[in-house]
Order: sequence, then structure tokens, then C-alpha cells
Amino acid sequence: HSEVTEFILSGLTDHLELQVPLFVMFLLIYGITLVGNGGMILLITIDPRLHTPMYFFLRNLSFCDLCFSSIIFPKMLMNFLAEKKSISYTACVVQMSLFLAFADVGCLLLAVMAYDRYVAICHPLLYTVTMSSRLCKQLVAGVYAVGLVDSMINTCFTFQLSFCSSNIINYFFCDIPPLLALSCSDTRINEIVLFAFTCCITVISFVTVLLSYVYIISTILQIRSTEGRRKAFSTYSFHLTAVVLLFGAIIFVYLRPTSSYSKDIDKVASLFYMLVIPMLNPLIYSLRNTEVKDALRRAMSKLLTNS
Repeated sequence: HSEVTEFILSGLTDHLELQVPLFVMFLLIYGITLVGNGGMILLITIDPRLHTPMYFFLRNLSFCDLCFSSIIFPKMLMNFLAEKKSISYTACVVQMSLFLAFADVGCLLLAVMAYDRYVAICHPLLYTVTMSSRLCKQLVAGVYAVGLVDSMINTCFTFQLSFCSSNIINYFFCDIPPLLALSCSDTRINEIVLFAFTCCITVISFVTVLLSYVYIISTILQIRSTEGRRKAFSTYSFHLTAVVLLFGAIIFVYLRPTSSYSKDIDKVASLFYMLVIPMLNPLIYSLRNTEVKDALRRAMSKLLTNS
């Protein structure tokens, strides 16, 4: 239904003097994201001691963050140095569909990981039976299936709209809110579909995480050792902070009507959950973990011995 063959991405800023500094900054962030998440996947794969449900989910989260960032970063980096910041209609469809799928996967994986920690801490004797290898694989498969269905439906609804007045997307990638704001069609159904899916996935994930951590914290408070409580709170407070910031940004961007869409504020919120959180996740979920630190030492020691 669209009459355009390509879109123009306005990017993060119109100021030419900021293009190169921003390119360097985001290239650095992307590099750290690739190394951190790629290293985490490799470490969990090669170390048998990390072949547990928690690290199985963490490896999937790292893979999701790696793909999520790679959907946005390369095109954004190219546009910092390009005169014409265009993206073809087909590429826009592909970028949006992949972005939506991995965004859902990331949210749902956090919920699954929180549930895993709840079982491990609140019901340790049942953990091995409850979090079986089969269940873990089924949970991850279900997460990807939900992401795929949501992506297909929202992408189809969005690109059935007409874009007859302009092809300039006031954003740095192809996302639903700026495209709805750009369309000259009636977008009420699209807004309802987007709101419904975002509510279901985000709210269910967030509530699962919140309830899991409420039970985890209540269990931690029963630990008699002050040092044990301090270590547990230190670890899980970082996890919970990262989750709250992520879901807060997603809810802010997607659970508002198109009429209240603000390009500058939404860009900042989107940058945070799309680019900064994937960079921080390996640090938040792993490097504060003694098992990961020990695995890293073993891997480095083995590497130095072989060389």
C-alpha cells in the first residue's frame, strides 16, 4: 500500500560537527558489546562447569543482545558518515521485523532467568528436577516463537499503511512509532495491536521478574550471615536495577499514543535500552559472578599454557 521505495532516516542529530564524534563513540560501544557478549557465549560454550540452566539462559541472552545490537548499529554507524541517510523499503521491513523479534526475546528471557533464580534460591532441593534440560530448551523455544509471532503481526500491520506525504523517518532506524507518525493512513488499529502486544509481553515479563525478586529478597532476608546477605543483595540489586531501567524505557516508548510521540526524548530512551543495556548485560549478569571469573581465569590459563 506504500508509494515509497525507500525511507530517509533523520538520525540522532542534524548537527554535522557531531557526526564524527558520535560515530567514534557508538563504534566503541558496539565493539564492547560484540566483545562482551561474544566472549560470554564462547566462555559458557567451552567451560563444562558453566553448562547449567542459569548459564544456558545467559548464553541465549548474550546471543540475543549480540543480534539486537547488530540489527541497529551497522546502519546507524554508516549513516553518521553518509550524505544520504537512506534505507530501502525492503531493508526497513527486515530491520523492523528482526528488531521486534529480538526485543521480545530479550524481555522474555529476563523473565525466564528471574524464574530460574527464584527456583534456585527459594526451592534449591527441587531445582535440578524443576529446571530440567528439556524444560530449559522448551522455555527458550517458546520465547523465540512469541517473538516471531509478534514481529510478523506488527510488521505486516505497519507496512500495510500508506506513506504518501513523506518518506523521512524522524528516527535512527525503522521502528513502529515513527512510522505510524509518518503514515497518512488511519493508524488506530495499529496502535491497538502494538499496545496489546507490548502490554502482554512487557507487563507479563516485568511482573514475573518483580514477583520472582520479591520472593528472592524475602529468602535472602532469612539468611543469618550478614556477609551472606550483603553479597546476595549486592548481586541481585544490580540485576533488578538493570531490568527496571530496561522495562521502564520500553514502556515509555511503546505504551504511549502516537500523538504524544517526541522524537528527541524517544531517541534517548531507545538508545538506552537498545545499545547501552546490551553492552552492560555481560558485566551486570556475569563479571560480578565468581563462577564466570573462575571460568575466565581457567580459559586464560589454558590459552597461555597452549601458546
